[in-house]
Amino acid sequence: MDVNEVLLPGVGLRYEFDNSDGDRIGVVAKRAGDFEVVLYAAEDPDVAQPLFHLSVDEAEALAQILGAPRIAERFADLTHEVPGLDAGQVSVEPGSPYAERPLGDARVRTRTGSSIVAVVRDEEVLPSPGPADVLHAGDVLVVIGTADGITQVERIFDKG
Repeated sequence: MDVNEVLLPGVGLRYEFDNSDGDRIGVVAKRAGDFEVVLYAAEDPDVAQPLFHLSVDEAEALAQILGAPRIAERFADLTHEVPGLDAGQVSVEPGSPYAERPLGDARVRTRTGSSIVAVVRDEEVLPSPGPADVLHAGDVLVVIGTADGITQVERIFDKG
């Protein structure tokens, strides 16, 4: 899907796309951090009807709701396109040797060749976690690698 980005001087950025019904939808990201979602009139694309307004916190909540499944879908698509590449989820259980420790302490990529591409914590997604990000019991790690590599990651977080 093509998304057009338009700079609105003094206001922010506008993102526009056509949905599957042919409606033109816009999202105005204002400099203050809030958002306006609009629908453009079919007869005059310069006329926009506001649909709803989102505060910064509301926009972040919506992004998490829509973003988490989208991230998983993208990784699933990627694993279908690349032979030998799999995606998996590994839970950090209470008592794991890496609970309450930085991700880098586990040395996952060095030890398994697999990459942790996201951490899901409660309802929040931390994409592209760094080695200094502290893991907590209950976190779910999104792992990309070979099937064997993902199994090794499970062992690391289970036994060390």
